[in-house]
Amino acid sequence: MLGTAVEGLWQLRQARINFVHSSAIPLTAGFLGVAILSAATLWFIREESQSRALNSQALDVAIAVNQLQSNLQDAETGQRGYLLVNDESYLAPYDRALVDVEKQFDALEASVRNQDVAPQAAALRGLARDKLGELRRTVELARNGQRSEALATVQLGTGKAFMDRFREIAAGIVNKERALAEASQSRIVWASSWIKICTFVALAAMALTILMALAGSYREMIRLVHARDELAHANGRLLEEAEHRAHLEAQLRQSQKMEAIGQLTGGLAHDFNNMLAVVIGSLNLLKRRIARGEAGFQQFIEAALDGAQRAATLTHRLLAFARQQPLAPQPLDANKFISGMSDLLRRTLGEEIELETVLGGGLWLTHTDPGQLENSILNLAINARDAMPQGGKLTIETANCHLDERYSAEHVDVPAGQYVLAAVSDTGSGMSQDTIARAFEPFFTTKSVNKGTGLGLSQVHGFIRQSGGHINIYSELDRGTTIKLYLPRYFGAAAGQPTASKAPQKIQTGHEVILVVEDEQRARHISCESLRELGYTVLSADGGMEALRIIDARSDIALLFTDIVMPQMNGKQLATEALRRQPSMKVLYTTGFTRNAIVHNNVIDPGVEMIAKPFSLDQLAAKVREVLEKDR
Repeated sequence: MLGTAVEGLWQLRQARINFVHSSAIPLTAGFLGVAILSAATLWFIREESQSRALNSQALDVAIAVNQLQSNLQDAETGQRGYLLVNDESYLAPYDRALVDVEKQFDALEASVRNQDVAPQAAALRGLARDKLGELRRTVELARNGQRSEALATVQLGTGKAFMDRFREIAAGIVNKERALAEASQSRIVWASSWIKICTFVALAAMALTILMALAGSYREMIRLVHARDELAHANGRLLEEAEHRAHLEAQLRQSQKMEAIGQLTGGLAHDFNNMLAVVIGSLNLLKRRIARGEAGFQQFIEAALDGAQRAATLTHRLLAFARQQPLAPQPLDANKFISGMSDLLRRTLGEEIELETVLGGGLWLTHTDPGQLENSILNLAINARDAMPQGGKLTIETANCHLDERYSAEHVDVPAGQYVLAAVSDTGSGMSQDTIARAFEPFFTTKSVNKGTGLGLSQVHGFIRQSGGHINIYSELDRGTTIKLYLPRYFGAAAGQPTASKAPQKIQTGHEVILVVEDEQRARHISCESLRELGYTVLSADGGMEALRIIDARSDIALLFTDIVMPQMNGKQLATEALRRQPSMKVLYTTGFTRNAIVHNNVIDPGVEMIAKPFSLDQLAAKVREVLEKDR
C-alpha cells in the first residue's frame, strides 16, 4: 500500500519534471531578460543618483567659492575704508572675514569630491591666508599711527594680484567640479538608451516564455492529471492505514494507562492491607481481652492508632500526588522558614550527617502552604539521609531565579518567570538516569522493603506542581543528588511570617458550647465524644435544618463544627445561614473530600478554617482552640 503511494508520487514528480523541462528554455530566456533589465535599471538608478549628487556638489562648491571671494573682497573694502577715514566701524567686514574664512574653507574641502581639485583648494586657502595677512599688517600700521606706510603698502598692488590669482584658482575648482557633473550626466543619457534596449529584450523573452509555457502545459496536463488521480487514490489507502495504526496506538496507550493504574492500585492495596491488618488485628485482640476482663491492652490501642495514622498519611500523600490536597498558601520568606527548620532537620538527620544552609541575599517572597513546604523539605532530607548511610553532608540553598523562555520551551509545563529556588543537595549514592526518569512515579522506590512507601517524591512533586512551581533532579551515581524546588515569586506585601513546626504541645481543652453537624452517624458520634473528652459542651445535629433549629433555640453556641458534604444543605450554606442569625459564632469546617464549596483551585478560600478528615484528638484540640481564640 505504501509502495503504491510512493509510485504515485514518483509519477507526479516525473510529470512535473517533464513540464519544467518543456518550458526550461523560454523560462531561462525570460529570467535572463528580466535579470538584464533589472541590472540595467539598478545601474541607471545608481548613475542618476550619483549625477544628482555631483550636480549638488558642484553647486555647493561654487557657492562656497563665491562666499569666500565675497568675504575677502568685503574684508579688503573694509580695510581701505578704515585707512581712508580712520573709522573703526569700517573694519566690521574685515573682522568677520578673520573668523569666517577658515570655517568656509573647511566646508569647501568637505564639499569637494574630485581628488584633482584638492591641491587647488589647498592653494586657495594659502592665498586667502596671505591676503588676510596683508590686510592685517596694513590695519596694524594704521592703528599704530603709520597710516602713510599702510597706504603705501596698498598702493603697491599686491592685494589686487592676490585677488586675481584667487579668482583664477577658484574658477578652476568650479570648472572641474562642473566637468565631473557633466560627465556623469552624459553617462545617464547613455544608460537611458541601454535601458530601452534591455526592456525590449526582456519583453520579447517574456512573451516567448508565455507562448512556449502554454504549449508545454497543454501537452503535460493530461499526464499531470493522471498522476494526481493516482496519488489521490494511493493517499486514500494510506489514510486508511494511518487510521488503523492510530487505533492500534490508542489501544496500546489504554493498555499502558491500565498498567499504570494497576501499579498504583496494587501499591495502594499492599500498603492499605498492611495497615488494615494492624488495625483489625489490634481491635480484635482488644475486644477479646476486654471481654475476658484482662488488662494490658494499651499496646493494641497504640498499634491500631499507628496503623490508622499511617493510612491517613498515605491518603494525604496520594492527594498531594494527584494535586487535590487543599492548600492554605500565604506570603513566605523561605530564608526565615528554612532557618526555623534547622533543629527539626538536625534531629531527623542524626549526628553523622552535617547540615549546612546557604541562604541567598535579598530573597524574594513566595506564596505557598508552609505546612506542605515543610513536609516537602523534610521528605527530601529523609531521602538524602537514607542515601548517606555512612554519613555525609546535606546542604539547603536558597536563591532568586529566573526561568527564561528557552527553558520554558524545553519544559512545556513550566511558565517562564521569576521563582524562589530552594535546593536540597547531598553527598550520597546518587541516582542513575533510569531512576531519575521514574523518581516521581507513585510507589516507585529503590529502598529495601519496609524502608519507604515510594510516595515521598511523588508527594513533593504533586505539591510543587499544585503550587504553580517546578521541580528538577540533578544526580550522578556515587556523586550525590540535588533536587531543586522552584516556587513562583510573590509580588504582594509581606505579612506575618509562618514558622516551622515546633515540639508537640499539651492537649488544649475548653468549656465552650460547640454544635457538631454531621450526616454520618458514627463520624458524628466520634466527633461529639472527642469534644466532650476535651471538656466542651457538645450539641449535635444530623443535617442543616436541624442545626438551624438548635441555633434558633440557643444563643450560647460558640463554635459551629460542620461537615461540608451533606445532603439538602451543605456546610457552606449552613454556615452562611447560621452567621446571619448569630454573627459572633465561629465556624470550623471538616471534610474528607477537597472539591467542595470552600476549596477552589485546590486552595482554601481566604478566612475559612478547616480540618481535614481523618484527624487525631491532638489535632482536633489544637484546631478548635485556634479557631475559638482567633480575633479575641
